[in-house]
Amino acid sequence: MHTHLVYYQQMLRIRRCEERIGWLFARNLTMGTAHLSIGQEACAVGVMAAAQPSDYAVSTHRGHGHLIAKGADAARVLAEFCGRATGFCRGKGGSQHIAVRDVGYLVTKGNNGGGIRVATCAALSVKLRRSGQVVLCFFGDGAANQGTFHESLNMAAVWRLPIVFICENNQYAMYTPCDEVTSVRDIAVRAAGYGLPGAVVDGMDLLAVREAASEAIERARAGGGPTLLEAKTYRFCGHSKSDTGKYRAREEVAAWEQRDPIRLWRARLLGEGFDEDVVTAVEAAVEAEIEEATRFALASPYAEDEALDGAYARAGVLAGVGR
Repeated sequence: MHTHLVYYQQMLRIRRCEERIGWLFARNLTMGTAHLSIGQEACAVGVMAAAQPSDYAVSTHRGHGHLIAKGADAARVLAEFCGRATGFCRGKGGSQHIAVRDVGYLVTKGNNGGGIRVATCAALSVKLRRSGQVVLCFFGDGAANQGTFHESLNMAAVWRLPIVFICENNQYAMYTPCDEVTSVRDIAVRAAGYGLPGAVVDGMDLLAVREAASEAIERARAGGGPTLLEAKTYRFCGHSKSDTGKYRAREEVAAWEQRDPIRLWRARLLGEGFDEDVVTAVEAAVEAEIEEATRFALASPYAEDEALDGAYARAGVLAGVGR
């Protein structure tokens, strides 16, 4: 399949999967709440398009798009949301604490900014092991005002760690407009305080994200240290499924929806000469995939009697500790 069709497929898969999460949540079929990234798909797909499969990703409570773009199976994502044993963490992680080792997706952190320090530690591990990997650290504009953001960027700069800090500025920290609580218009300018390059990119433009991420990732891989990327984007839904979004003007939401990355990419495909039947076939295949993923998730059993599994080391595991 042509690369541009693959990008469309990936963004659409994220969108349809998250819409299905909303559908399941409304029917009380999920465990806990969910924070959707609808509208931010170009950020996830653009960054992952620039990365290598062996690179690591650390994400946030709004990380389902990053997870799917990294290569995770949508069926197991939905199963995890529904608390089923076939989920990536056997239903224990739910929306906010998924880790998928097989695709290099280290963790999602539910607390604001919590993943930044985890990603920085992972980058130190990469450097010490000389594995040639790069860590992709996603966080939101609200996290850029947390102390851990500044501490981590400072440490990463001092140690020249192979990490790219990616701020998905979707304009709101929960219900609060970014410009009301942030001292600078562009979060990326804060990179200069740590001697790092910073760049602002249109987060609704997949190719712009890919280009900026490619430069930052290759710099990190070559030993040049971290970069701070700020992707200006927008979430079309509320902060979480309990948020109706009444604090946002309808005109504002409508203006951003005109820049829907999936709508723009579809128009681009047709403008590049792709037959509409081909594009429609991709759409139909994604719809069928998510339908099947939903059936798989709901037909899967719940994990039983596993509350303590993973909480304690098995006998013999710590036998050599302290020697």
